[in-house]
Amino acid sequence: MRRIKLASLMFCLSLAFLVCSQGKQPIIAQSNPFAQTSATEAPTGFDNKTNGMLEQVDFDADRESFLAVEDIDDGIGPVYNGLSCGECHGNPVTGGGSQVAVLRAGHFDGTKFEEHPGGSLIHSRAVHPKIQERVFAGYEVRAFRLSLSILGDGFVEAVDDNTLLTIAKEQPNKSGGRIKGEAIYVPIEEAPGIKRIGRFGWKCQQASLLSFSGDAYVNEMGITTPLFPVENTSNGRAIDKYDPVPDPDEGDNDDIEAFTRFIRSTKAPSRDAELAASPAGVSGEKLFNDIGCAICHVPTMQTLPAGFVINGGMFTIPPALGDKVFHPFGDFLLHDIGTGDGIVQNGGLGTRNKMRTAPLWGLRARNQLMHDGASLTYEEAIKRHGGEADFVTTKFKALTKKQKNDLYEFLNSL
Repeated sequence: MRRIKLASLMFCLSLAFLVCSQGKQPIIAQSNPFAQTSATEAPTGFDNKTNGMLEQVDFDADRESFLAVEDIDDGIGPVYNGLSCGECHGNPVTGGGSQVAVLRAGHFDGTKFEEHPGGSLIHSRAVHPKIQERVFAGYEVRAFRLSLSILGDGFVEAVDDNTLLTIAKEQPNKSGGRIKGEAIYVPIEEAPGIKRIGRFGWKCQQASLLSFSGDAYVNEMGITTPLFPVENTSNGRAIDKYDPVPDPDEGDNDDIEAFTRFIRSTKAPSRDAELAASPAGVSGEKLFNDIGCAICHVPTMQTLPAGFVINGGMFTIPPALGDKVFHPFGDFLLHDIGTGDGIVQNGGLGTRNKMRTAPLWGLRARNQLMHDGASLTYEEAIKRHGGEADFVTTKFKALTKKQKNDLYEFLNSL
């Protein structure tokens, strides 16, 4: 009984510390000091079903909002990439990835990075030909990035910052000092002044799913909200006369809140159980671990407890997301493996050639690999790994043909 009372007191004190720390940066003390003993597996599946955070009828309603096609009268554009969230996130179910790639550009003079006029994101569409964006001469850094799957990202959001920091701290020990993942702190847009470790986007640009949704709404669809009220330009030029809807286009944040609920309520990608349990799949998983892939493609993580408050006090983890074990096969950290796109966003110049480790869950639903989609086979993707991961690639090349095929069978199970 004394232990229970002491645990309760210490937990309350930890919560009080978190609340009092909201104005200090960066906030690291977010974890419950008492390990969960009742953690369960996160629900998985490619089935357009809720993970339990919402009732299915409410999940379906938010999914419809995610799929809704917008037009000019709704505020689309004036420069944009897609007409709906589902246009870029739909394989094999709503929320999955796609073949859609976005273009970014800038200039690097050897010491500093300069964004392209209007920002590094070069929009592929415009409501009028006069404002079509294009890459200007002198901006030689060009990069394509595939649209990511957002399935299971509610579990990723519910991971403690300290979990990611611990993974980053342990990686050099596991790799002989070669692999050093970087965690960067980024703003929580709905909680001004508060930062958390970024985990969403190829550059870990966002830490909260509401921030992620609002950012995508304005940057990919051109629809402004009270959370993101500033319209994009066309290569730095004002485009007011092509924008018939006063900003913000939405008078409230209802749309992005619906997108956020939908993402938080998606199931994690499922495994192909038959392939995973096959002799080749089992052998391939062992090889995956043995040659060092799992150092960055971390197989298993656990979320914070239900009831824990994150994102600067703006989100309380519900039972459907709390105390859950999930298998992303990623570390949500930035690494330099020789394939960086040269673009600087939240993390400063040191992240120019770093990319977030691609989570491999749901890998079997993709036919274009790496951040740019330029690798079409597992072998091509693995052999592109250099920099921090060059020793892993060397070990891969030394495998026999059968061992490589076993490794591919394991990857086919993800």
